[in-house]
Amino acid sequence: MKYAKTVGFALILLVLGVVLVSPARADQWNKKTIVTFSHPVEVPGNMVLPAGKYVFKLADVRGYRHVVQIWNEDETKVLNTILAIPNRRLEPTGETVIEFHERPGTEPQALRAWFYPGDNFGHEFAYPEKRAMQLAGVSNEIVPAEMAETEPAPEELKSVPLVAVTPSQKEEPLTDAIVTTPAPEKTAPMVAEAEGLPKTASPVPLVGLVGLIAVGAGFGLRLLGRRTP
Repeated sequence: MKYAKTVGFALILLVLGVVLVSPARADQWNKKTIVTFSHPVEVPGNMVLPAGKYVFKLADVRGYRHVVQIWNEDETKVLNTILAIPNRRLEPTGETVIEFHERPGTEPQALRAWFYPGDNFGHEFAYPEKRAMQLAGVSNEIVPAEMAETEPAPEELKSVPLVAVTPSQKEEPLTDAIVTTPAPEKTAPMVAEAEGLPKTASPVPLVGLVGLIAVGAGFGLRLLGRRTP
């Protein structure tokens, strides 16, 4: 009877361990990140977000993992759905990093890229062609540009043609103009955290914990089997 209770307790711990791991995996899938801006921020689509708290998530678009949705704080409304391209970091960090294009004077900073904690690849945001031209000139950076004649619907974003606009106002094929982001720089007045995981956390320790619990449960079952007539 004593061994049966021990095994039962171990199995309960195993179930709890699986429950603990599941939310972390869900957040890693859609990269849900809570972001607090202390100043207004420009985002693609001729929109300026006032200072405040927002939620960034990857949209559930089949076949393309670089469509980003910005939600209001309580996640009741999608404020913007933005097409992005992969942006590779040489060294990932344990914290959320959001980068901005430099802007002159007191104009709102323009959103450039978003990196989830621990990821090598982030999401660099594409702007409409005309705005991309302006940003490339004032920031002296390459800016991805959407080549859509009209504003595309969210489900059409993955098929929108893209080019790279250079600081000299030239349009180049995107694959020829991509550059890596070397380090966390040009981060704006903001605070960000990936919900469900500490800033430096990884699901690996939790997975290891579940493995240890499973081993303990198996050992207990073996002992119980030996003592059962």
